[in-house]
Amino acid sequence: METVELRAPLSNEVEVQLGAVAICHSDIAFAEGLWGGDLPAVYGHEAAGVVTEVGVAVRGVTVGDHVVVTLIRSCGHCPNCASGRPTICEEPGHSLSPLTNKEGQSLHQGMACGAFAEKVVVDPSQVVQIPKMLSFEVACLLACGVITGVGAVVHSAQLRAGQDVVVIGAGGVGLNAIQGALIAGARRIVAVDLNPAKLAIAREFGATDLVLATENEPWLQVKQALGRGADAVFVTVGNARAYDSAAHYLAPGGQVVLVGMPKTGDLSTYDPGTMASISQGMVGSKMGNVVIQRDIPWMVDLYQQGRLKLDELISGRWRLEQINEAIADTKSGNARRNVILFDKG
Repeated sequence: METVELRAPLSNEVEVQLGAVAICHSDIAFAEGLWGGDLPAVYGHEAAGVVTEVGVAVRGVTVGDHVVVTLIRSCGHCPNCASGRPTICEEPGHSLSPLTNKEGQSLHQGMACGAFAEKVVVDPSQVVQIPKMLSFEVACLLACGVITGVGAVVHSAQLRAGQDVVVIGAGGVGLNAIQGALIAGARRIVAVDLNPAKLAIAREFGATDLVLATENEPWLQVKQALGRGADAVFVTVGNARAYDSAAHYLAPGGQVVLVGMPKTGDLSTYDPGTMASISQGMVGSKMGNVVIQRDIPWMVDLYQQGRLKLDELISGRWRLEQINEAIADTKSGNARRNVILFDKG
């Protein structure tokens, strides 16, 4: 724990006093150097709080708004943003880090957020207004894990009602892919994981069938349960070995959706000839290919209707000074989402 300096927002930035921030495996992967990155840094990117200051050029966000803070910083005018794909904005950075240490040394703003802190200064494109009655501990989950899992199904795979789904990995993102498949009207949703306890939880979130990944050729069990291969296989774990086997679960014409991100440089193998011969494919899914101003309000509404589980995703509540313990618990693989709560007094 260190005290650092956070400058005031520039003309097109907003400051948010945080109420909660969840711990995502992506924070850990960056902090441990699995995907590169710069140090020293402040990580944390699944946050929610109250807007406390806005720059003079900001429109549509005002002091007192309750907001979700995401890592999706979009310029709004590059080819991808203009075609409705802001998660892969091509603008190479939009502002200098607002963070420095007490000696004036610049600190990297991890994933454009730096939310393992009491406040953040971010681009207004990164925030979405939420109802004030929505708790911050629930709202922060919508910043990454939920939109990534649900979005992978409804946007990246464009799943149709009646299709069959396999979700490899029943962690935080995997559970939300299962929820997305349920919302989209999947016929069967098969959860595949190494951990029987996680599979039991997957059942609670909508999985119709459970398969242990430790079984010999588990895709054969999946095909027996479905009567065929799957129309979409979502790999939600950052493990290259999971990608090696993903295509084995597919039906002809099916696709593997790449959600989890292995360590930079890790490679996976597949048989392109077979995939080409039966029209199978692979598609990447960055943050579920969501448009946050459209999709977060939709998911808030689903939650308020009781159609999207959010409270059940929280496996632990911690104070900021307990963040090392919370991260260790997250790394153990047993947590769905650990949430850091800030004193709002």
